[in-house]
Amino acid sequence: MAEHILSVPDLGTTDVTFSLWLVEVGETVQAHDRVAEFLIPGAVVDLDAGFEGRLTRRLTVPGEKVIAGQIVGAIGDGETP
Repeated sequence: MAEHILSVPDLGTTDVTFSLWLVEVGETVQAHDRVAEFLIPGAVVDLDAGFEGRLTRRLTVPGEKVIAGQIVGAIGDGETP
């Protein structure tokens, strides 16, 4: 099974907090589905799945400070290894 990483996008600030997971591990997602949220000063920013598959890993928790490029989770393509 191939995995696609979910990482923090460059949001133009270093003050980024992981806010919320919108899907549970094992849930199926489409590429356009929102899977998580980040907080930056004055805004909430969505993270889209970017890939179709199942959420296989969540590596951050709400309230955690994160940086651009940090891996926060993974989506598996659904194929068996």
